[in-house]
Amino acid sequence: MSLRNIAKSATRAYSTAEPTLKERFAQLLPGWQADVKDLKSKYGKTVIGEVLLEQAYGGMRGIKGLVWEGSVLDPVEGIRFRGQTIPDIQKSLPKAEGSEEPLPEALFWLLLTGEVPSVAQTKAFSAELASRSELPKHVVDLLDTCPATLHPMAQFSIAINALESESKFAKAYADGVNKKEYWKYTYEDSIDLLAKLPNVAAKIYRNVFKDSEVGRRGV
Repeated sequence: MSLRNIAKSATRAYSTAEPTLKERFAQLLPGWQADVKDLKSKYGKTVIGEVLLEQAYGGMRGIKGLVWEGSVLDPVEGIRFRGQTIPDIQKSLPKAEGSEEPLPEALFWLLLTGEVPSVAQTKAFSAELASRSELPKHVVDLLDTCPATLHPMAQFSIAINALESESKFAKAYADGVNKKEYWKYTYEDSIDLLAKLPNVAAKIYRNVFKDSEVGRRGV
């Protein structure tokens, strides 16, 4: 049985009556959009900071230039993910059996929605990622042409750019999709990319340090 078929079987096995990540995101999105509209209407002209000349020469460090709600890095407390510290998420998020650390799929769900997923939702999302993980042949072939001396991050960039051929947003944009629907296609691209990154990294590692074959047992 192929990896794709195994992943599809796992997806069916972990299906749940609870909302999927995309379904839950779609439920939450209208409220977020209304909040942003209200915030801009009331405080759109409010000054939120000032920029020093030395900051302009140093880049964006310390300059407020983007709204981001997923995490906050405090020099004393450390990082918080949607308001939760690392000890918090170690307690609240679903874990793999026998592990004390939260599953990355659960943390991604928290970052995207601000909510803690159930164990069933986490398993279903993990299975969905597996079903999307296979790399297109042209990306594998492209990486195989890279010399082992090419820095892994350069190869990583090449692979990511080559995956644009699979972009659902690029196709929808070319077809003139309504701007209000952008999120559906950027979401799909984000999940597709997230799912493929481990295989991209594994392929690059094999090419640089081993014999280019991915998936061999014990290596």
